[in-house]
Amino acid sequence: MLRDDINNAVKEAMKAKDERKLSTLRMVNSTIKNADIAARGEGKPPLSDADLLGVFQKMIKQRQESVELYDKGGRAELAAQEREEIAIISAYLPKQMSEDEMKAAISAAVAETGAAGMKDMGKVISVLRAKFAGQMDFGKASGMVKAALTG
Repeated sequence: MLRDDINNAVKEAMKAKDERKLSTLRMVNSTIKNADIAARGEGKPPLSDADLLGVFQKMIKQRQESVELYDKGGRAELAAQEREEIAIISAYLPKQMSEDEMKAAISAAVAETGAAGMKDMGKVISVLRAKFAGQMDFGKASGMVKAALTG
């Protein structure tokens, strides 16, 4: 489904002569193909839409790191280019959860797994990843899970 959306968007960007969007979407397609090839090498099927969301989040995180470096280095034009790419890739992610929604989901996952302490953190995170792939920032979530399990 996501692959079709991206391929259709590539065609639309070509027709509209939107070079930034076209190059970004081609890069996304290339990253998807590389991830599929890597999965095939491990004997796994092509990536599902949920797996693709993780790939997109990784791409966004890489660009956010680049933006910080470009801003520090005084390269505003490169930082702006990365921000445009982030916006284009983000359009294919589901709506991100708010902090309150994340807290509620974490509480539910802790209750569901019966997690009692830090040793159960992996169980909680795996339940969250299964249910909320692409909707939750797992960097923030792991800190919140840690706080929930220790507090």
